[in-house]
Amino acid sequence: MKNLRVTIADEVFDARLELEHAPKTCAAFIERLPFKSQVVHVRWSGEGVWIPLGDYKFGVDYENHTSYPAPGQIILYPGGISETEILLAYGGVHFASKLGQLAGNHFLTLTTGLDRLAEIGKRTLWKGEQPILFEAA
Repeated sequence: MKNLRVTIADEVFDARLELEHAPKTCAAFIERLPFKSQVVHVRWSGEGVWIPLGDYKFGVDYENHTSYPAPGQIILYPGGISETEILLAYGGVHFASKLGQLAGNHFLTLTTGLDRLAEIGKRTLWKGEQPILFEAA
């Protein structure tokens, strides 16, 4: 499996798994498909939405990690000094928590609809949580 479909509210995006750069994170995520949750707007990191996952464990460590995901990149923070989370950048992001800078595993990249991401971000900021679904394409 190389591709996923990501649906946020009523918007559908195609996405590519970063199998070459984050194979363990991709495998752990694939095992959990379909993955359904809610996104909320980030508090500390800039222009992004995130899925707070608390103590949920994916059983992975750092790989292909970054603190500066580009718009359309999805990262998984596997936990540690802050809670486990998934973050989707829609603009400028410097990934952080109230404890300081974090780095997450870039494991998925949206390949369509990047022009619609800012609207998703604004909607989440001003109207609250939005449903998100990750599933096989």
